Amino acid sequence: QVRMVESGGGLVQAGGSLRLSCAASGTSLDINAMGWYRQAPGKQREMVAGITSGGNTNYADSVKGRFTIFRDVSKNTVYLQMNSLKPEDTANYYCNATIGSLRFWGQGTQVTVSS
Repeated sequence: QVRMVESGGGLVQAGGSLRLSCAASGTSLDINAMGWYRQAPGKQREMVAGITSGGNTNYADSVKGRFTIFRDVSKNTVYLQMNSLKPEDTANYYCNATIGSLRFWGQGTQVTVSS
């Protein structure tokens, strides 16, 4: 069974930085893509950033230039470097991995940015 485990969330002041990580385990199959979503209270879950197995990336407009997604394919791990954090970045952040036609999700890690 595929398991996704996130870490690295926490409380930070506006303008600060955090790095999230997410490791996938329980599979010997190739992971096609990995990504990060977030969900703030009362809002829908939204895509933050994604990265393919070939290293192509995409970002939500709201985080471009501030967040960087990268992955270690050998470790089945994806990272999200978040700089210049804003209070509106406060949310529960979820990672996912796409294997074939299936998508697997982590349990989420809370990021809180104080003003």
